[in-house]
Amino acid sequence: MTTKQSQEVDPVKNERMGNVREVGSQAIWSLSSCKPGFGVEQLRDDRTDTYWQSDGQLPHLVNIQFQRKTTVSDIFIYSEYKLDESYTPSRISIRIGTHFNDLQEIEVVMLTEPTGMGVVFYLSSFSNTICIGWVHIPIKDVHDKPIRMFMIQIAVTSNHQNGRDTHMRQIKIHSPTEGRGISMDNFANFSSLEFVKYATIR
Repeated sequence: MTTKQSQEVDPVKNERMGNVREVGSQAIWSLSSCKPGFGVEQLRDDRTDTYWQSDGQLPHLVNIQFQRKTTVSDIFIYSEYKLDESYTPSRISIRIGTHFNDLQEIEVVMLTEPTGMGVVFYLSSFSNTICIGWVHIPIKDVHDKPIRMFMIQIAVTSNHQNGRDTHMRQIKIHSPTEGRGISMDNFANFSSLEFVKYATIR
């Protein structure tokens, strides 16, 4: 098993380049359990200082159901061991299908203290990597193509230090854009005063 060099994972970068779009907002999200005030809203609020906290027995499940078949290329999960310690997931199973009754596991991810220099081990055909902050899980078939699905289930099957409940701070779901995307960075450099005043939303 080889490990690639450390690299920073930025889930927004490919969105800005127009290569992918975040499709989690098009899905119905549900959890196996949660503490009051620590649920789906906190998991999807684009803030890393809030989190979902489970309240039950392992495994802890995040269910993401699309109303139509959706192509998914990447899942990004934000986890922070320095803040969450025994609440930090150590083993995550990614399952896909059309509904609850036909889910199949396609990826198992082992995390070792994911934080500033957390290590992520992929136990399937995908290569190992070291991530910073965000855990990147590519969703590909045997031909290295994104997978079309109706449902994703993210299952936390164990936590660090044998913790019972889990914290997960953010989840993003990416779908490749059809055709060539347009990078937002192309519009960042205006040369005239007339255009510069429209560069930001006031």
